[in-house]
Amino acid sequence: MSEFRDHARAVTTEDLSDPDLYRSGAPEDLWAKLRATSPVHRNRRAGGDFWAVLSHELITAVLKDPTTFVSERGMRLDHNPAATAAAAGKMLIITDPPRHGKIRRIINSVFTPRMVARLEQNMRVTVGCALDEALERGTCDFTEVAARLPVSVICDMLGVPRADWDFMLDRTMVAFGVNAEGVSEFAVAEAHVDILSYYEDLVARRRKDPQDDIVTALVNGTVDGVPLTDEEIFLNCDGLISGGNETTRHATVGGLLALIENPDQWARLRADPSLLPTAVQEILRYTSPAMHVLRTAARDTELAGHEVRSGDPVALWLPAGNRDEAVFTDPERFDVTRDPNPHLAFATGTHFCLGAALATTELTVMFDEIVRRVATAEPAGPVRRMRSSLIRGFESAPVALTPAQSAGRVASTS
Repeated sequence: MSEFRDHARAVTTEDLSDPDLYRSGAPEDLWAKLRATSPVHRNRRAGGDFWAVLSHELITAVLKDPTTFVSERGMRLDHNPAATAAAAGKMLIITDPPRHGKIRRIINSVFTPRMVARLEQNMRVTVGCALDEALERGTCDFTEVAARLPVSVICDMLGVPRADWDFMLDRTMVAFGVNAEGVSEFAVAEAHVDILSYYEDLVARRRKDPQDDIVTALVNGTVDGVPLTDEEIFLNCDGLISGGNETTRHATVGGLLALIENPDQWARLRADPSLLPTAVQEILRYTSPAMHVLRTAARDTELAGHEVRSGDPVALWLPAGNRDEAVFTDPERFDVTRDPNPHLAFATGTHFCLGAALATTELTVMFDEIVRRVATAEPAGPVRRMRSSLIRGFESAPVALTPAQSAGRVASTS
């Protein structure tokens, strides 16, 4: 039998779930200390203890063992247990194999060559128009610029008409803003109701008028010969629009800020656009917008010598894994040429991000247009990070943009 470590030595005083820790925007030193001393430890807190995992190797091991560490008991700390139980096995992100794979295949069926070509064309138009407007103003809050692309893409995929994209952008930013300043719990709940009501109407329309979109695929999808219920359709639309919107938006903002803070890398990328693929992967690693993902031990097990009991929550801190010195040389350095780059921004294993390829394409289009159209980018005010332990993102990022002489306008097709 394995000798388990003394639990007293597996406990730290820092609470990684404290959202104020990330408001400062500088948790890297703490992650490095904990990776060196306690890569797996018991995180004590008033809201309920959990196991924290911070090394790349151990995060990967947990994510690749969906039998021992399950998703159906919640995917985030401080989730609502009743709501999780009601959605478990229905919503992709809190569904375990084999049903998880069957729902995933329904959604993946939409990614036809025709759909992908349409999406990329629309990405170019959306990014071009957003950057044109920002460059005309000179100074902008880049969080607003970055928000336009992911919501337009996911709306396009779901089948939301272009005329409703601004409505969905507004509702999703309120619903999934994660503790944004000045947004009440009532406003968040109201936004969720508006979104679900919209899905209800869209599902009814797609039953009468099928299109080449995800809602149509879900409406016609079956698992083991049984059609998905309206509740399952609504839950998965909700999951797709939140996942597709928030993380890509914050990676875009964080990526531009990283280029501003590292002018040598900005100059290198502008001089050699062929570096864009590695630059995008480095942006994903460096920004790591998904802060943690949760798993629950389905049985008593051992993790790095620690005894983990059945029912114990296990939180995996993806940005900490993406700064692991054992995997990444000089991990605190932003390097647009970094290769290989086995980051965990999209997680791994069964729940590897469904939209990873799409998010990568969005970031590629966005930064391709930025390096072509923007000569210089500079801070234009204090950056304000989100107060969240779930999303490592930004509430405000004022920047001043100067257009490149050769940049041309993109005509809107709306």
